[in-house]
Amino acid sequence: MNILVVYAHHEPKSLVGSLKNLGISKLQEMGHQVVESDLYGIGFHPVANVYDFQTLSGGHFNYMLEQKYATENSWSYSPDVLEQMQRLQAADLVIFYTPIWWSSVPAILKGWFDRVLTMGFAWDSGKIYEDGLLRGKKVLFVGTAASPEEFYQPLGKYRATLRQVLHPILHGTLAFCGMDILDPFFVFSSMNKTPEEYSAILDSHAQAIELAVNNPHYLSKF
Repeated sequence: MNILVVYAHHEPKSLVGSLKNLGISKLQEMGHQVVESDLYGIGFHPVANVYDFQTLSGGHFNYMLEQKYATENSWSYSPDVLEQMQRLQAADLVIFYTPIWWSSVPAILKGWFDRVLTMGFAWDSGKIYEDGLLRGKKVLFVGTAASPEEFYQPLGKYRATLRQVLHPILHGTLAFCGMDILDPFFVFSSMNKTPEEYSAILDSHAQAIELAVNNPHYLSKF
């Protein structure tokens, strides 16, 4: 299986970094091909702009329609966008490793969604969800939250579960493009773990990786 790991944390020694390293090692031990996109490490630019295209259609600039134009004209994207698109195209499974900031993901990962999930490649007019252009690919979302799990309850501080908080990403973005969404792997109270708890989290994630590959459980599947 070809697996793309998209890593969105600036600190290699973080819990997110440890989870990512363990995930990659586990997958490689299982014989899978893994490609990592370390967004901070490569200095991935998060802002969608005119410079994302090698050629333009001319006239009024509409970013979404320029994506469509670029896709239809030999994928005429900037090299950094093109590289990520090619990695995504080759992947059977995509794993996102990220902290949860302000009930969402860091800007650098949101920018990856904006710039890489392009019109004509990931989705198109009338080609969304069950007809999305990335249908057949699986997604595992791995996120760490500083807040305790009890905050993420219908009657908790956030008035929603973390799955509900991330619905715009899991369903409104990734499933929108046709991808099957595996049960996410969340860590709560991520900044207050004892060494024993830290080790148990890593063990749990190793099991989650095995399940994702060998016996996947889906949050949504087309």
